[in-house]
Amino acid sequence: MNFAILGTRGIPARYGGFETFAEELSARLAARGHRVTVYCRQRHSGTEYRGVALQYLPTLRHKYLDTIAHTFLSTLHVVFARGSARPQAVLYCNAANAIFTWIPRAAAMGVALNVDGLERNRKKWNAAAKAWYRASEWLATWMPNALVTDAAHIARYYRDRYDRESVMIPYGAETGKVETTAALDRLGLEPERYFLYVSRMEPENNPLLVRRAFEKVRTTMKLALIGDAPYAAEYIRQVRDTRDSRIVIPGAIYGQGYRELGSHCFAYIHATEVGGTHPALIEAMGRGALVLYLDNPENREVAGGAGIPFGPADLAEQIQRAIEMPEAERNRLRARAADRVRERYSWDAVTDAYEKLLMGLARHA
Repeated sequence: MNFAILGTRGIPARYGGFETFAEELSARLAARGHRVTVYCRQRHSGTEYRGVALQYLPTLRHKYLDTIAHTFLSTLHVVFARGSARPQAVLYCNAANAIFTWIPRAAAMGVALNVDGLERNRKKWNAAAKAWYRASEWLATWMPNALVTDAAHIARYYRDRYDRESVMIPYGAETGKVETTAALDRLGLEPERYFLYVSRMEPENNPLLVRRAFEKVRTTMKLALIGDAPYAAEYIRQVRDTRDSRIVIPGAIYGQGYRELGSHCFAYIHATEVGGTHPALIEAMGRGALVLYLDNPENREVAGGAGIPFGPADLAEQIQRAIEMPEAERNRLRARAADRVRERYSWDAVTDAYEKLLMGLARHA
């Protein structure tokens, strides 16, 4: 069949969780014989990647308009497509795009919307943006054919608040370590001698909290803070404002370098407050990392007891605990984390679920 994925920055993944999701899902659907188009804001070197067609369209480079402007143009492009280029089912990412989902549905296409987490809780949004996300939650319950959530906690929210059932499909992750260490060599890191943090450098992801906590820890290990973010220059300046030589802040790292960092860290620190299933968390677990996670319902659901929870006030204490705990106990947590990802967050199982959903929507559109 012919599918389209809208609402992300595009692939190859060079930004966040939705982009990783779009790349991994689209490539696997394409490998199964489907024609898949991902709509992109940032140009790659060609018009195809991993068997997926890339459709580039312009956007408005503005914090509050970037996503909805590009998704609106992508929606028009989808509904006016003809012949073999016309999708039979469309997958939207991001609850903010709910308002557009009725358009391809009216054009007899099946439409699913992955809402992610409760985006209106992000600190970066002003009152108008928070109101848009709140309205979009409601629109998401009836404008698309199918509402998709990626965590049981988010599914319960939509059920309790809007009396709407969703299709719950988590994100996926690879398992196992990579052997190469080129990224570590470039950053001056030694295997098993650094803590790793990976996320967009935004307030609700707490890189500043992580940096300040680590500065209090007695260790010769290092901390690698990996990530970047558009429209957050002042906050990133605060994160970088440290004199601790143990802390390395190189910006965003993707692809093989990202996989190398996750494979060889002593432990991974996950400090996000908002969202559903965070790809970075399950990816670190899949690599067999010792995981420290901010103790909220979404992160707790993913970790499932296979890590060390912390609160905003006791992160330094929990980092010290991870360093001082017996190696056998650390290894038990690492093995449990990898097993949990294999059992619950397989990319093949995720692809199975989306393939079934999109094919079913296409047939009944």
